[in-house]
Amino acid sequence: MPHWRTWHRPLVLFAVAMAVMTVVSGVGLLADDRVLAGAAIWFKPFKFAVSFVVYALALAWMLAHLTRGRRTGWWAGTVIALASLVEMAIITLQVVRGKRSHFNHATPFDSSLFAAMGATVVILWAGTLVVAILLLRARFADRAFAWAIRSGVLLALVGAGFGFLMTQPSAGQRAAGNLDTADVVGAHAVGVPDGGPSMPLTGWSTTGGDLRIPHFVGMHALQLLPLFLLALVALAPRFARLRDPQVRLRLVLVAAGAYGAVTALVAWQALRGQPLTGPDGATLAAAALVLAATAAGTYGALRSRSGRHTTPVVEKELVS
Repeated sequence: MPHWRTWHRPLVLFAVAMAVMTVVSGVGLLADDRVLAGAAIWFKPFKFAVSFVVYALALAWMLAHLTRGRRTGWWAGTVIALASLVEMAIITLQVVRGKRSHFNHATPFDSSLFAAMGATVVILWAGTLVVAILLLRARFADRAFAWAIRSGVLLALVGAGFGFLMTQPSAGQRAAGNLDTADVVGAHAVGVPDGGPSMPLTGWSTTGGDLRIPHFVGMHALQLLPLFLLALVALAPRFARLRDPQVRLRLVLVAAGAYGAVTALVAWQALRGQPLTGPDGATLAAAALVLAATAAGTYGALRSRSGRHTTPVVEKELVS
């Protein structure tokens, strides 16, 4: 099994750089009182840095488990690290300049920077797609482990894809016209302007929809689904049913389905201009259906047993 030192080194180094950037941005939040688009100006690089740390480390770990296409995987991971570094550099530069990084077309220079960021996002998504294909083709000793990784990276691709919707002109921007000369084209919020009342910590809108929610939820399947399997393995010594690899596989598949359904639900809610904190009856009904289906799936997964009660293989996969 691969040692932690075999994790994809460029992604690990990028994660270290983002950890340092998290500290720098944290200092900026305390020392710099500038506000941009309704939020502390250093809040965006802080959020991006934290997200990049966990995203890069998860991918670095997954790439170490490839059984074929290792060279292709190394290049894909390296391209992801470089593209992400460029994106973060542009975000930080714009913070230093006191300008918006996203959707900014105020000057030719600002517009060029945002176009460059758009290119890095496309490259990052394409690189992650290559990694996903390699993981789908890889051979794993434990099927639950395999599908925790595969479903995590596939859902992360879906989540990252919501970022492309943010670059489209909002309804208000279309109604105002003159998109070719507008200073801002694109938005996180749906139904309300960016920069309005928002949730603490996340900054998500509390008055309208927010596409950053499905973007965030989907992308972090990359870490949460493997962690879910790790939790099952940790609980296996106490609960005999979880020692069965088939039970763990079924639970992972239920969790992946539930996670995908939640991602779709929050995307549907955001696209209807509805804040996460203010769900309507249709959203609550859909959430109840997801919860009921997840409960039924969990019950079915735990009720059936194949008679096999071993955990060593998946433990080795996860620890390595």
